[in-house]
Amino acid sequence: MPTRTPVVLITGASRGLGSGIAIHCAKLGFSVAINYAGNQKAAAATAEECSKHRVDKAQRFIPIQANVNSREERLRLLETTLKEFGRIDALVNNAGIGPRVRADITEMTEESFQEVLGINLQGAFFLTQAVARHWLKGTKKPAIASGFKIIFISSVSAGSVSLNRGEYCISKAGLSMASKLWAARLAGNGIQVYELRPGIMLSDMTRGVKQKYDALLTEGLVPQQRWGTAEDVAQAVGSILSGQFPFSTGAVITVDGGLHLHTF
Repeated sequence: MPTRTPVVLITGASRGLGSGIAIHCAKLGFSVAINYAGNQKAAAATAEECSKHRVDKAQRFIPIQANVNSREERLRLLETTLKEFGRIDALVNNAGIGPRVRADITEMTEESFQEVLGINLQGAFFLTQAVARHWLKGTKKPAIASGFKIIFISSVSAGSVSLNRGEYCISKAGLSMASKLWAARLAGNGIQVYELRPGIMLSDMTRGVKQKYDALLTEGLVPQQRWGTAEDVAQAVGSILSGQFPFSTGAVITVDGGLHLHTF
């Protein structure tokens, strides 16, 4: 039977930004469906850490394996979430990858393009479609007072050029438009949609270029002169899920320490 404990489904939640978001949601009283593609051990560790921070004994934290690049697995992810929790109140589209090999766009392969866009854009778009269809059946009432929520975690790369990872930039630019489309479509149904646009974040994805960006941060590339963290993104997610932006559907919220500012 559905409970009144709000449930958030977070894709790519076993590590990095997704894990940080899951743990923060636990602190806010949410149950969390912790989606992961392959790292079961990391997903279990995230669930355990969430349990340490629960504020209500009714909260539950369940890892659910699914590759969002697969239609069948996306649908299974939603079905399993509903079976385990009885409800879903928010979706955080966080799962994302960079290219396996960074290459100039003159050397980019179609295989890399398809893999990155399949996970980062297609997976997020059609998982959102599946969740939205579930809500639009009209029989579900949100456990969060301000209504159902969808969050797309995009990137500063949605508007910035990186010639050696063009497929990533294209995927994030598409994700930004997907957020706008869903915000416009669902606003009349009381469902709010937001895009969070992180900047230079300390994560698995940036580990290989840490030295490069350490130097750039020292030189002032980011006005706040530090790396972004999972907690920075998690706090923004928490503010949205807590209903602190009730009249801002479709908003693009930057979490980048001022990187987006055009300075001279």
